[in-house]
Amino acid sequence: MDHTVFSSCRPTWAALATASLLAACGGGGGGGGGGFAFVPATPGAGGSPVSEARPGTLQSCTDLASKAAFGGTVYTSASTVAAGTLVVAGASTPAPEHCLVQGQMNQRTSSVDGKTYAIGFEMRLPVNWNGRFFYQANGGLDGNVGRATGGIGGGAPTTTALHMGFAVISSDAGHSGSQNPTFGIDPQARLDYGYNAVAQLTPMAKNLIAKAYGRAPDRSYFGGCSNGGRHAMVAAARFANQYDGILAGNPGFNLPKAAVAQLYGVQQYARVTTANTAAGKPDLQTAFTPAEMTTVANAVLARCDALDGAVDGIVADVQRCKQAFDLAADVTTCTGARNGSCLTATQKSVLGNIFSGARNTAGTALYSSFPFDAGIRGADWRQWEFSNSQNLDTAAVGFVFSSPPLATSRPPGIDFALGFSMDADAPGIFASTALYTESSMSFMTPPNPGNLPVLRDRGSKLIVYHGTSDAVFSSDDTTRWYEQLRAANGGDASGFARFFPVPGMNHCGGGPATDQFDMLTPLVAWVEQGKAPAAVVATARGAGANVVNAELPADWSPARTRPLCPYPKTAAYIGGSIEVASSFACR
Repeated sequence: MDHTVFSSCRPTWAALATASLLAACGGGGGGGGGGFAFVPATPGAGGSPVSEARPGTLQSCTDLASKAAFGGTVYTSASTVAAGTLVVAGASTPAPEHCLVQGQMNQRTSSVDGKTYAIGFEMRLPVNWNGRFFYQANGGLDGNVGRATGGIGGGAPTTTALHMGFAVISSDAGHSGSQNPTFGIDPQARLDYGYNAVAQLTPMAKNLIAKAYGRAPDRSYFGGCSNGGRHAMVAAARFANQYDGILAGNPGFNLPKAAVAQLYGVQQYARVTTANTAAGKPDLQTAFTPAEMTTVANAVLARCDALDGAVDGIVADVQRCKQAFDLAADVTTCTGARNGSCLTATQKSVLGNIFSGARNTAGTALYSSFPFDAGIRGADWRQWEFSNSQNLDTAAVGFVFSSPPLATSRPPGIDFALGFSMDADAPGIFASTALYTESSMSFMTPPNPGNLPVLRDRGSKLIVYHGTSDAVFSSDDTTRWYEQLRAANGGDASGFARFFPVPGMNHCGGGPATDQFDMLTPLVAWVEQGKAPAAVVATARGAGANVVNAELPADWSPARTRPLCPYPKTAAYIGGSIEVASSFACR
C-alpha cells in the first residue's frame, strides 16, 4: 500500500475529526495484542448470588509497577494524589485521596501504516475502597485517556464512581489522539477500538487491583455514554462473564449505520441550504434555522405534550406521540418566503426523510427512524446534524468503518459526505477483505444483542438510558433492540435489563429535559441487593445547579424533578405540582 497517500491526507482529516470530537460526548475478544484470555466467573445456582461488595484499604501505590507486573504492560507512573477536586463534565467535583497509575499495553509497530500503537490507560485507586471496579468507556473516536473518574449517567453529574470509592480505569482504546482518524488504516487498531482494548485491559486492571488492595474486586461494573455506551453494550454481549453491572447511555451500538445515516443527512440538508460557506460549500446551518426547528418542536408539543396528562413542556409518551404528530399536517407550509414560522414543502420532505431514517435509492433502510421531540430545537441537535455530520462522521466512515478505507483516495469533510453513495459505498460497513478480516459491523457492534443469555444466566444486570432527542444515535433503535430482548426472553427482560428513555434529552445530556440523574447507584443496588429500579428520579439543571442547562424553558422550576420510567412504562401525571416527581407515576 502507498503510505504517502496516508501522510498526505492525514492532517486535514485529523483536524476535522479533532474539531468534532471536542463537541462530541465525551468484545469474546479477538486477536492481536497480548492474547490474554479471560477466566470466567463462577456463578452460583441461577446466576451470581446477591451480595454486597466489601470495603478495603489501599496497601500499595508507588511500588505497583513492580508488584503488578502483567504481560505486555508497561507502567509509566504510579503516584499518590491528595484529596481535592477534579473537573468532571465542566464542574469541579470532590475526589478522595487515591493512587494514580498510568501505562500502556501491547505496544507495536504496524506493518500496514508503519505507526506505533499501544493501548494507553490510567487507573485511579482510592485509599478508602468500596470493593468495586469500574471500567470507564469513553466517547467519540476515543484516542485520549480520559480522566478515570467513572460516569454515573446524565448531564453534568454531581459525583463520580471514584468519589463513591470505586477503582476506575480509562483508556484510549488502542490509539492516540494524533492518530485520529487514520488509525483505521491499521486493522488491529480497528479491532482494539471496537472491542479488543476492553478484552486486554480488563484482566490487567483486575490484577492491578488485587496487588493494590490485597484482593480482587468483589464486584465489577462497566459504564459509558455515546460510543462509551456502545462499548458498554459490546461488553454486555462479549464480556458478560467479567462484569456484574453494565450502564449504557445513549448507546451507539449500531455506530457504523448511524454514521452512514449522518452522511445521508448531509445530502438531504444540502437540498435546502440557502447559502454557501466561505469555502464555497453548502452551509448546512441554513437548511433549517433555529427559529424553524423551534416551530417544529412547538408543533410536536402541541400534539404530544398533554398525552401524559400534564402540559409541562415534556413529551413523556414517545410512542403515542408517533401516532399523534404529523409533520405534513401539523407544521404550517410556507406560501411565501421562509420566515421561521413555517417550512417549505421541500424542507418538510427533507426533514421527513431524515426522521424516517436513511435509505438507499431502492428504499432499503440503512439505519433507524428518529422520534420527533421537543429537544430538536437545541444547540446539541444542531451540532450533530450540521457540523459533526460533515466532520466526525465522514472521518469515521472514511477511515474506520469502510473496508478498505475510502478516505485515502477521497477529499475530506462535506465533499466526502456529498460524494458518498448510499448504494455503492454504504455496504462497505459490512465488507471485509484479506487485510481487514472483520467488517465494522462485526468489530463495532455487540454480537446478538437481542438475547444476552450469558448476562442473564450469570445474574449480571444491564441498565440502558437514552435521550429521546438524540440527533445521532436514535432512541428508536434502542427501543427496537429492547423489544427484541423482551421477545427473546418470553416477553419480559426486566429481570436483568431495563431501558430508561429520557424525554427531551439530547446526546448524553442537555435539551429541555430533566437530565441530571444517577444510574450507577440503582445499578449497584440491583446487582448487590436484588433491588430492581422501578424508576430513577431526574432533576433539571436550572439556577443553582453545578452546571446550568441554558436550554431549560423559562417557566420550569430550576429544580424540576421527574421519574424516569423503565420502558414500556412512561411517566403519567397523577395530581399535584407539575414540578415534582411525586406528582407522576410510571404506568
